[in-house]
Amino acid sequence: MIDFIEAENIKDLADLASEIWHEYWVELLAPEQIDYMVEKFQSEKAMNEQIKNENYIYFYILKDGEKAGYIGMSHKEDGLFLSKLYIKKEYRHKGLGTKAFDFIKEYAKSCNYDKITLTVNKENENTIRAYDKWGFKTIDAVVTDIGSGFVMDDYIMQYSL
Repeated sequence: MIDFIEAENIKDLADLASEIWHEYWVELLAPEQIDYMVEKFQSEKAMNEQIKNENYIYFYILKDGEKAGYIGMSHKEDGLFLSKLYIKKEYRHKGLGTKAFDFIKEYAKSCNYDKITLTVNKENENTIRAYDKWGFKTIDAVVTDIGSGFVMDDYIMQYSL
């Protein structure tokens, strides 16, 4: 059984995010950049600011009642921005990502959006393949300076509802 529930305990969510990020990104990013990005984008403080000031909403992905991952989305004027879709290692490649994307599509439709946009690291080949399979199209590329000498080198992808 897979469920999606709105995350209300942001400290707990930030702890889950840190756990996943420190496991997932080690192949692509330096440990210093992972630490920096977790603090800047996935800490309790950062997530609370995103919810308060950037129209974010977070959901847990639950598999049989266990927290298997999370979703972070932001309401934008021109569509839904899928900022975060992360699944713990032991739950990957078991269909949870696809179920999560089905949930995201329904959520976007319920908000009367006609598209979902995201950014994905250009080196994140497995995730890019998943987004391609789900029907996302690459519409642009961007390099974003995130401070402390770090950049995010991403594709911008979009899904039309």
